[in-house]
Amino acid sequence: MELTERQLRILQAIITDYVKNAEPVGSRSIAKKYELGVSPATIRNEMADLEDLGYLTHPHTSAGRVPSDKAYRLYVNSLMSKPELSEQAKKAINERMQVDLSEFDETIRHAASLLSEITKLASFAMTPATNLDTLKFIRLLPVDESTIVLMIVSDSGNVTNTSLHTDAPYTPESLEIISKSMTYRYNGHTLDEVLRHTIIDDCSSDIETMGALAGSVMPNFMKTLEDMLNVNLYLEGLTNIFNIPEYNSMDRARSFLELVDRKEQFTRDMLERGDGLIVTIGEENTDTAMKDCSLITATYHVDGKLIGKIGVIGPTRMDYGGITSIMEYLTNNLSRSFMLGSGNRKDK
Repeated sequence: MELTERQLRILQAIITDYVKNAEPVGSRSIAKKYELGVSPATIRNEMADLEDLGYLTHPHTSAGRVPSDKAYRLYVNSLMSKPELSEQAKKAINERMQVDLSEFDETIRHAASLLSEITKLASFAMTPATNLDTLKFIRLLPVDESTIVLMIVSDSGNVTNTSLHTDAPYTPESLEIISKSMTYRYNGHTLDEVLRHTIIDDCSSDIETMGALAGSVMPNFMKTLEDMLNVNLYLEGLTNIFNIPEYNSMDRARSFLELVDRKEQFTRDMLERGDGLIVTIGEENTDTAMKDCSLITATYHVDGKLIGKIGVIGPTRMDYGGITSIMEYLTNNLSRSFMLGSGNRKDK
């Protein structure tokens, strides 16, 4: 059954009021605050119908109503508006999200922290499994007589620096030769291909001719590729939940913290979410511990390739329109900055 235009306006007003005040909403309050053009009695009758249709619930301790998951879903799909970010918020994001490709992970962590700071909710950011990411170049850089840095750069812009110890003597020239040889062999190949030894086997003779130095580099190279396949998950602002009325109960707060503490399961669940902006509300979440929460995730890209995800977790009573606007602006900023950073690196 489709709702009437009046029911939609009343429902939108109830959701707006409840999100703002976290108090059950009554008909008189709605009539006073919102210009709906109908009497409190009419609003009360419509609210009763909306409750019968599953869009409102009626807490036993209050005469007011609160929105259900079904109401929030209708709101997100059809009723909410995405406000334009203030110039102050845009400036904060633009200034604080300057991307340095050599500090990829730190940039992602900073994005999660900024999102939590702006939304006042728990947030997270993650880099996805990169098994299909392709290698761009490898560099070996001298540090001292027994230490060198192995730098691996992928086409997605992921940069990994690993310090490794070697007993084999080397010169800057020998490091340059090995770097060029490895780049020539591995450029354009996925991490999976290299780790399955389809490429390693092809260049085993070359490694033998490069001697002990190459022999000490290769195990570290393989270990670094394995680490690059791991998903990095950054959680920020978890203590923000103690400022949210829904989590005043220590039991609910503890349940929430236990949810995000199970990082492996949480990471798997997030990887299974699709591309783009996705909102899941209450019972729509697969994890039973999230049945009272809403989760909003968005993705960021470089050259059309999905690089990672960012998201917020909070009560179903959240400002969906405002938060999605923030996340879209932040992820667009990340995608654009990574693309520009990648272009600058190419120019060099």
